[in-house]
Amino acid sequence: MQIHWGVATDAGGRRQVNEDSVLAHPPVFAVADGMGGHARGDMASSTIVEELRRLAELDRAVRPEDVLEALHAAANRIRETMAGQDEVAGSTAVGAVLTEQDGEPVWLVFNVGDSRAYRWTAQGMEQISVDHSLVQEMVDSGALSPAEAREHPQRNVITRAVGTGRVPEVDFWMLRAGGTDQLVLCSDGLFGELRDEEIAEVMAEAAHPQEAAATLVRRAVHGGGAADNVTVVVVGTTNGAPAEAADLDESESTLPRVESGAG
Repeated sequence: MQIHWGVATDAGGRRQVNEDSVLAHPPVFAVADGMGGHARGDMASSTIVEELRRLAELDRAVRPEDVLEALHAAANRIRETMAGQDEVAGSTAVGAVLTEQDGEPVWLVFNVGDSRAYRWTAQGMEQISVDHSLVQEMVDSGALSPAEAREHPQRNVITRAVGTGRVPEVDFWMLRAGGTDQLVLCSDGLFGELRDEEIAEVMAEAAHPQEAAATLVRRAVHGGGAADNVTVVVVGTTNGAPAEAADLDESESTLPRVESGAG
């Protein structure tokens, strides 16, 4: 099975530092959005992708417990780094691992926090992950509409993170791999600027995942100004030759800082 992917990230139009980290090392893909200040957010997100990258070295199919172990190890490392300091550091994590279930290829999708996983198909786009955020809880309770949540002053308050003290609770989904379906993994800088309909429009028009990822980041930064860092991974599978990525060298497949060219 062939994997096609694209990656783009940008500090955004109003920030000098990019605290997002991204991993694209088949069969593991992930986005982490760090919190806690410039150096601390960078440390937290980078630690997550370092631990998740180890999953690509396994000589067997990746299981949910492997992802849990990696994220727990990252949380422990983040807490150890911050030990004795008054501040805390943490990060969201969203990812997808190509693995198998009952002999069939599947995507193991996971998330902690409010970075998102979408699935784009010929029929349209749907959000797979559920935000672990205060406004999502308010939407679920009926106190807010989804439209109101987008403008709420506490829309960036998350209720789960890796490294902020508690053992991270991780949500998992198993999705069939293959066909024309593609996954979009992104930090909140993307959907904070672009509505789902705009993301779907880009996915429908792009000829390759790299084009889709770069276009999404460019639109978020140049169109909305992007008050936050913006990071996107687009990945899909087809039957065929080994994995490939457009304009991405295998030696650079772990990408804490790959700029999309949108400044």
